Amino acid sequence: MNSPDLQELAGDHSLDITGETCPMTFVRTRLALDRIAPGATLLVLTRGEEPRRNLPKTAAEQGHGVLAQQERADGSTALLLRKGG
Repeated sequence: MNSPDLQELAGDHSLDITGETCPMTFVRTRLALDRIAPGATLLVLTRGEEPRRNLPKTAAEQGHGVLAQQERADGSTALLLRKGG
């Protein structure tokens, strides 16, 4: 799930959790998803192997769409989610 151009990756809402570690990365992401309307998108910026691997899987298990996941030049990961309804 990689987008061809990072510049095109944007969401209706955004969350920067690059300073957080698991499990707080999931907690903060879930709280952000709870606050937005079904169908809205959330761009999550995170850092580290564990959230890069676990956030998309957990979001999908909770009924949210994983639209894109892309590694950034600064070592962070951009994850674009669509809130399930």
